[in-house]
Amino acid sequence: MAEHLDIISGTKEEKYAALYPQVEAVVKAESDLVANMANMASMIHETFGFWWTGFYRVIDEMLVLGPFQGPLACTRIRKGKGVCGTAWATEKTQVVPDVELFPGHIACSSASRSEIVVPIFKNNEVVAVLDIDSEHLETFDETDKIWLEKMVALLY
Repeated sequence: MAEHLDIISGTKEEKYAALYPQVEAVVKAESDLVANMANMASMIHETFGFWWTGFYRVIDEMLVLGPFQGPLACTRIRKGKGVCGTAWATEKTQVVPDVELFPGHIACSSASRSEIVVPIFKNNEVVAVLDIDSEHLETFDETDKIWLEKMVALLY
């Protein structure tokens, strides 16, 4: 049965506060990780209208493209490379106000201007990352970091 995402309006904080329990309900109702990543990416993407929203999973020492919303994406990323690989290597959320100023940024799309990448942990090890790109500069901040870290923690 398909879930319905309520239309969420308001400030960024209000949108996250309203979205979180909806994501939580969807994730708790499903045991499959890929299905949950797909729905989470969709729900975040629809709520905020980001350029690209999706996941990369750690498989054989590479980040491999997982469920996403948006245009064509890079398929594999090495540890320590680009924003995604840096989030994996450092085990810290990366908030990048201007991707052109990030050393070693991987330009999967020239339309991407700012980015946030949140590592996802299982048993204290990074097993995936949530990657969100915006076509606008300085889109992401501490509010996004806090809420997205909380949301990805629902996956495990």
